[in-house]
Amino acid sequence: MNKVRTPIEVRYQETDQMGVVYHANYLVWFEIGRTKFIESLGLSYAAMEKENVVSPVLDANVSFKKPIRYGEAAFVETWLEEYDGLRTVYGYHILNANGEVAVSGTTKHTIVKKDTFRPLSLRRSFPEWHEAYLSKLQGES
Repeated sequence: MNKVRTPIEVRYQETDQMGVVYHANYLVWFEIGRTKFIESLGLSYAAMEKENVVSPVLDANVSFKKPIRYGEAAFVETWLEEYDGLRTVYGYHILNANGEVAVSGTTKHTIVKKDTFRPLSLRRSFPEWHEAYLSKLQGES
């Protein structure tokens, strides 16, 4: 499984009164990791959006194992969990400075026309994404 590791700066405003990262912020960190994963493939969400296409989240799952606190080093590892030509599932681990998994999760996406939210086939609409995703699933770098 080819993972992309992205450092995360734990900002004070992301924490709660206990100094622990507020749970909803992990979804933002997932998005940071997902964007870096896509960029590592030579692809770009911005280029997709210029085509009036966006990629909404259909489903999100998050499992909390250990807290991340303000001032700690954190990383998000992102990989392609599943892809079927229409839907894409990304996997995530939020790691602490010791490399321990603090949070794990997945998000499922599709692509849609921005103005109608009509689903599109990634395979047909963005064949370069399709080929890159198939390569990742087959273990090629």
